[in-house]
Amino acid sequence: MKQTSGEKIFQSFNYLFLALASATMLFPLLNLLAVSFSSPIAADSKKVFLFPVEFTTASWGRILHNGGLWTSFGVTIYITVLGTLLSMLFSVIMAYPLSRKEFLVRKHIMFGIIITMIFNAPMIPFFLVIREMGLMNSLWALLLPGLISTFNMIIIRTFFMGIPGELDDSARMDGCTDAGILFRIYLPLSKPVLATVSLFYAVGYWNTFQRAVLFIRDPDKWPLQMKLRAYLTSPEELASANLLAGDYDFNTTTLKAATILFATVPIILVYPYLQKYFVKGTMLGSLKE
Repeated sequence: MKQTSGEKIFQSFNYLFLALASATMLFPLLNLLAVSFSSPIAADSKKVFLFPVEFTTASWGRILHNGGLWTSFGVTIYITVLGTLLSMLFSVIMAYPLSRKEFLVRKHIMFGIIITMIFNAPMIPFFLVIREMGLMNSLWALLLPGLISTFNMIIIRTFFMGIPGELDDSARMDGCTDAGILFRIYLPLSKPVLATVSLFYAVGYWNTFQRAVLFIRDPDKWPLQMKLRAYLTSPEELASANLLAGDYDFNTTTLKAATILFATVPIILVYPYLQKYFVKGTMLGSLKE
């Protein structure tokens, strides 16, 4: 269908607005990247904007040879992968029966679940429960409390409700159990919403911070965000003791920029692989109730 002049103008303004919005989010990352590859003098004198000034890789060399940072990176990878897998498994198992009309108490259970979105557990009782469970200073304290997100589970449930019930009937006639229907029919049809919710969970685990502050005391078990906080508040931990002697091509400013990128870029790189499912999964999971 041929577009009218008004539609073309409107579409052009939309593209322009979205480009500007994208630029506002992209510029800070580009600035950090430029600072991380710039000399200390240029970084401290605010000469760096989008391109490195007096290019050097010294800051990245220092970051990539920091054992403590790699340890925290490994911890974050571990809790992100394991946490996402467990969260998806339990969210799917919970969402499936709540999406079936023959499950007579589903509305009552959903009411109780939605209440948890309105009233959160106070911090002190939450802390005491984790402590009494013996999870202090354990990585399970970062996994178990947030294993199921109510919001994400409802997205999956709503998507399941949109799958025709005739598929269930046909499968049961062939002798398929509920578990078989879930794993052989529902999950293959739910790739968009599963990819979308997996990304939500992965980002949440990657950015784990508050629970780590409350429950993790051993620095060797700190996730990446905790280590990043420590380096940003005490940047001298990143640098060597004789950094101020002036013999290095990096300083705390360039090291901070490199560390932030080190903690941010890996999870950003996941999105392009899930992009084709992202919009479709979010929309389909929010249409039918």
